[in-house]
Amino acid sequence: MNVRLSQSTVTGTAQAPPSKSYTHRAILAAGYADGALVHDPLVSADTKATMRAVTAYGGSVGLRDDKSVLDVTGFGGQPETPGDVINCANSGTTMRLVTATAGLQDGLTVLTGDDSLRSRPQGPLLDAIEDDLGGRAESTRSNGQAPLVVGGGVTGGEVSIPGDVSSQYITALLMAGAVTAEGIEVSLETELKSAPYVDITLEVLDAFGVEAEQTADGFTVPGGQHYEPEDTVEETSTSTQTQSEYGEYHVPGDFSSISYLLAAGVLAAEDELTITSAYPSAQGDTAIVDVVDRMGGDVDWDQDDGLITARRSDLTGVEVSVADTPDLLPTIAVLGAVADGTTRIVDCEHVRYKETDRVSAMAEELTAMGASVDEEQDTLTVHGSASDLQGATVDGRADHRIIMSLAIAGLVADGETTVEGAEHVDVSFPDFFDVLYDLGATVDR
Repeated sequence: MNVRLSQSTVTGTAQAPPSKSYTHRAILAAGYADGALVHDPLVSADTKATMRAVTAYGGSVGLRDDKSVLDVTGFGGQPETPGDVINCANSGTTMRLVTATAGLQDGLTVLTGDDSLRSRPQGPLLDAIEDDLGGRAESTRSNGQAPLVVGGGVTGGEVSIPGDVSSQYITALLMAGAVTAEGIEVSLETELKSAPYVDITLEVLDAFGVEAEQTADGFTVPGGQHYEPEDTVEETSTSTQTQSEYGEYHVPGDFSSISYLLAAGVLAAEDELTITSAYPSAQGDTAIVDVVDRMGGDVDWDQDDGLITARRSDLTGVEVSVADTPDLLPTIAVLGAVADGTTRIVDCEHVRYKETDRVSAMAEELTAMGASVDEEQDTLTVHGSASDLQGATVDGRADHRIIMSLAIAGLVADGETTVEGAEHVDVSFPDFFDVLYDLGATVDR
């Protein structure tokens, strides 16, 4: 699907979608439990992949009619050997998190995904499961990439793993380690990138009654634990129509998605744009509020009420590290293309290993729109003063974050911008273009 956007102003109120990161972890945590009700989930292509994995391991996931609650029956910390291949589609989070789950069962699990996912690095996690924990974990092509074959009945132990490839390896090991006999102690070989995502994991584990903590060298999770959310209510399951006792978990709003709405506000809100469900959490991407403020954006965040208000502003370029916030790079790059001066996005090499190489993708597509961009291995520099955004046909690279950021650029570019492959916003923000339209943007699908 292609979407055409024209230079527009926006105004009104938009609700942030639920957090994809929290939803993934809550679904899998409910799977490790006997069951749970997950309130306000993000139901998207990526999170559906995690739902399929929980089902493959012997649980079940049902979406209630009002789509506000997932009714999860778990596998009680003892995953079954799946009867078929687990297809993680385009979801790197799903593949990494449920790879560690696969290491718990005695049989073998085969995990695969689409072309993009089969090109992403999984080697450090495979090595941890096989070399350190004594399981079986192989890449069928012997290149550290999916398809993967994993199993072996891991019982816990000590793991040494790099921290600068993906924080999801640590999340996967902590979540699985809680139900092993011995627990898992993770030592980091390099500095941890995307550290706030592990903070999210620790927050979700705590909500499900699981103890895990950061140590001087990494992280540790004791074994023999049981997942069970603290809030417990009597509910009638829509999937079984039986009265059962369920724990509850509520998913917060997603700041990765909020970044696009906030950018739309400071670039195109003639009056003001208000974003709801923007409550503080462990999400590193809350940093977007500070980034916009540093650039001179007119933005207010009422944390108690979860409201962010933004107005069109004259922005100035800044230097931003995305070591802990890789998903913000596309949004910051667009802001930099409109700002006066130069915006340098540093510590971004790991952003090349997402659904696509997001560093190159933003450099190439913004250049096609008239921006002046310099790309280095670990730095993306956008010269806003030398940029004049013009409407163009741009490739969304089948990457939801590239698509949404380019769409925001289209709101302020002269002429018409066509974003190709726009259907992939379904990964994290399925109604993104409906929201833009309702705010007053000119959107044609």
